[in-house]
Amino acid sequence: MDLLTHALASYTLKRAAFPRAARPVTMAIILAGTLPDLDIVSTWISPSAFLTWYRTYTHSLLFAFLLTLLVTLPFLLRDRRSPENKIPPLTVLKPALAAAILHLLMDTCQSTGVELLWPFSTRRFALDWIAHLDLWIIAILLAGIFLPMLSGLVTEEIGAKSKGPRGRIGASLALATLILYVIARFTFHSSAVAALESQKYRGEQPHRVAAFPESGSPFRWHGIIETESALHNVEVSVGPGANFDAESAIATYKPESSPALNAARNSTLARRFLQSARFPKASVEKTPEGFHVLLRDFPYTRDATSGPHVQAIITDPSGKILSEELAWDPASRQFWWK
Repeated sequence: MDLLTHALASYTLKRAAFPRAARPVTMAIILAGTLPDLDIVSTWISPSAFLTWYRTYTHSLLFAFLLTLLVTLPFLLRDRRSPENKIPPLTVLKPALAAAILHLLMDTCQSTGVELLWPFSTRRFALDWIAHLDLWIIAILLAGIFLPMLSGLVTEEIGAKSKGPRGRIGASLALATLILYVIARFTFHSSAVAALESQKYRGEQPHRVAAFPESGSPFRWHGIIETESALHNVEVSVGPGANFDAESAIATYKPESSPALNAARNSTLARRFLQSARFPKASVEKTPEGFHVLLRDFPYTRDATSGPHVQAIITDPSGKILSEELAWDPASRQFWWK
């Protein structure tokens, strides 16, 4: 998810589960719930750094525990210097860990994928249920934060006393609504995948399919289908009265197998790139020097601002790798800060 959504989710979690937490503890909760996204800094360095850091180390369970200890450490040092203002470490540790785990859970529900088990495994977990920037989730969280504030102002105006910590009920309802929304997304995703698997594409059976979420509507999904000879992308609608037209799928054909393509795919850089590519697509161009092989991750969203993507460029003169490099995919150069 984006940084704003994680910050709102962390604050909502604080108001729902830890409503009496002191202001310093609230800051620790928000830091634990947002700091994993510091990996976006890798986009300012290089494509190689982005491929190495983005949604990898900082989005693992191990890092979540280390980050929780890091945000708790200042309270331990502070307590030694001023015992009169002591805040028990567990008072910080438990909510901070909850925020860090919530961050991982939300990102696992997306399509980019996170390496939860690093350093023991580089497998990426991606459920494809919610978009990187989901407007409905932001609306739910904002409503859970600000509507109780408005209600509290009205209550104070008429002289009534509020029962319990302010905002706890609204935040709890927001989290419950968020859970129901994710469950609904899971149901719609399953329907979209089933629709994609039930059809033939240009006369070929699908080998692998995926349905990726659209930000604006939980009823609209972007499907990618891999067959023997091509990658197909198509829009899928789910819900009452929805019809799926497999004939509307746009086919992008795979290049024929060749020694140059096989050599490029087996290169060190290509293997590294293919670890993170969901649907890799290769193109081979004959040049005076040999063959120019381009590996790209097939785009699984129509949102150009969903983040940068990396492509691998390999020059191969008749089976021998001459040069290889990682570069930004020009189709995704509209970064969120530009």
